[in-house]
Amino acid sequence: MKFSLIIPCFNESRCLPSLLEKCKPIALIEDYEVIFVDNGSTDETPNLLEQLLPSYSGCRSIRVDKNLGYGDGILCGLKAAKGEILGWTHADLQTNPRDVLIGLELFTQKWPNSNNILAKGRRYGRPLSDVLFTIGMSLFETALLKRLFWDINAQPNLFSREFFETWKADAPKDFALDLFVYFIAQKNGLTIKRFPVKFIERPFGISHWNIDWKSKMKFIIRTIQFSLELKKRL
Repeated sequence: MKFSLIIPCFNESRCLPSLLEKCKPIALIEDYEVIFVDNGSTDETPNLLEQLLPSYSGCRSIRVDKNLGYGDGILCGLKAAKGEILGWTHADLQTNPRDVLIGLELFTQKWPNSNNILAKGRRYGRPLSDVLFTIGMSLFETALLKRLFWDINAQPNLFSREFFETWKADAPKDFALDLFVYFIAQKNGLTIKRFPVKFIERPFGISHWNIDWKSKMKFIIRTIQFSLELKKRL
């Protein structure tokens, strides 16, 4: 199989019907699969996946009984994936999962010798407050880790299975996963390729973590702690 897209879902039942429709063009491509990870959901997500997935060829799901974090759900999906090229994106519909098809074009000249690429979205259309937050975090990580970082939490992320095998055992199970993969790619000398991804307002519910500045501060503290751990690896 050529490509596997992982989409972690935690209580995203309202998004699932639209999300599946947006994923349909990806999953219909030969040797492509979309894996929905029910990351310990307590709403109707498990039931909806069971009801809807039979109508979507190329889509399947796995269940994580206990939510150990955003990163853990992604890692469980990546370990279950069959693709040579792997990727993940969010389930909240703030970006279109079909953006991965743009990112995959960056691999076409290298396929199957694409082990030296990390393709990553570059978001546009975000609120000014979020942009300023991203700028601050990017400058901090760049100064601390002595490598250029920008829009660290942007989606989607695409990379080879061979690259995944080098870091899966050490990967964090929370939101630090985005920074970790970006850092390991930089450290290992991978080429970072970026492509534009439109960011829109979340159509259903609210973010599970980005609620207010208090939640952002918690995220900042965790990121700083993890960044200091990464610096030791240099």
